[in-house]
Amino acid sequence: MTPRLPRAIDQGLASCHVCGKVTPVNRGRCPRCGESLHLRKPLSVQRTVALLLAALALYLPANMLPVMTISELGDVMASTILEGMVEFWHREAYPIAIVIFVASIMIPIVKIVALVWLCAAATGKVHPSPRVLGRIYWFTELLGRWSMVDIFVVSILVALVQFGAYMTVTPGPGALAFAGVVVLTMFAAMSFDPRLLWDRLEILNASETLQPTPNRE
Repeated sequence: MTPRLPRAIDQGLASCHVCGKVTPVNRGRCPRCGESLHLRKPLSVQRTVALLLAALALYLPANMLPVMTISELGDVMASTILEGMVEFWHREAYPIAIVIFVASIMIPIVKIVALVWLCAAATGKVHPSPRVLGRIYWFTELLGRWSMVDIFVVSILVALVQFGAYMTVTPGPGALAFAGVVVLTMFAAMSFDPRLLWDRLEILNASETLQPTPNRE
């Protein structure tokens, strides 16, 4: 059996959430930046779940409201994310359509599901292996870097088309709602404390160690 490794929480040491300095938690505040010290982020799971619920509330309007409005020779056409993806696909602009689908539809919902699963693991609702936990959290952090790709695509498209004399493109309310989804999921990932996962694993390992082994006759 792998020996139990010493942990900072067992020594009463806390890492500052602002500057990262490790300090005895009984000092109350970080000597470097003056921030309050906590062994774990206060109400981490509750804040993460609240932010995820807010992101889910904005996810539907982000995909149902127009993300851009195109005005061409007096004709005004509003387009949602799905309509824009289908339009690019029909025009054989497959890379742009794939980027919009992945960044606008798939990544937000996958990130929300992953964070909900991590919160369930941190509260003991599910009991995965440490390897799975590490990979899921790494994947969640990786997704956050690509959450604004389609907003960048829309911004570039708007900037380019504005130079035309016969067509203008303006962002719609769907873009604002989607930006809210991205920001809320980013804050949710930041508020989640991954050390809660390892605390839960320590509790499970301790309970398995204390269980009596059955006698074999």
